[in-house]
Amino acid sequence: MCNVATVNIKISGNVDIVNIRRLSWFVAKRKPYHHGDLRRALVEQALRTIQLKGVDALTLRGVGHSLGVSRTALYRHFVDKSALLSAVATEGFRTLRLQLLDAWERGQDRGSFDAMGIAYVKFAISHPSHYRVMFGASVTAKPDSELALEGTGAFQALVDALIALQKDGVVRQDDPLQLALFIWSEVHGIAMLAIDDRLSRRQVNAEDLVRYALSRLWAGMAA
Repeated sequence: MCNVATVNIKISGNVDIVNIRRLSWFVAKRKPYHHGDLRRALVEQALRTIQLKGVDALTLRGVGHSLGVSRTALYRHFVDKSALLSAVATEGFRTLRLQLLDAWERGQDRGSFDAMGIAYVKFAISHPSHYRVMFGASVTAKPDSELALEGTGAFQALVDALIALQKDGVVRQDDPLQLALFIWSEVHGIAMLAIDDRLSRRQVNAEDLVRYALSRLWAGMAA
């Protein structure tokens, strides 16, 4: 197999016909990725691999091979598997944060708070590969990294909503951080059961369950 890096094309003179033929063979044989946003394509292929085979089966080389791109092209965007997974998790937390804020800002009341819980579980169900990476052991967020900022931002959306409800006298005056951890733990558990197919086996609707859970949570946190 020809290595693209060894192709010799003389800009100021004649073209090396032999090497051009080798390059043409490489393109036809490998069907490399040749248009659009390669970084985006790498992330999407990683998500497909995780969905089909799990996080442990993901390799940077495997993702590149699926798209038909060279190692050189891969390393321009991600230095290793960890960097690729960090990109997946960052995208996931950003999307989750925006969906939580969208749910909250519709009314900024108890109904909107419940909508945040439903939006959280729906996100997990709609983006299971993102979700597994976001809360798995495969990624560690470095301080001040984009991943750390997005992860903190998603959780802060919940904390800020609780603080607003406390100011309105709707939620008891407990530490909002502790309240947020308490609520997140409950909803996160439902989300994991849903994407692991534990609820459907029992013919349980995830949205119905999260509504019930939130009603029980309100019994303990209402002012």
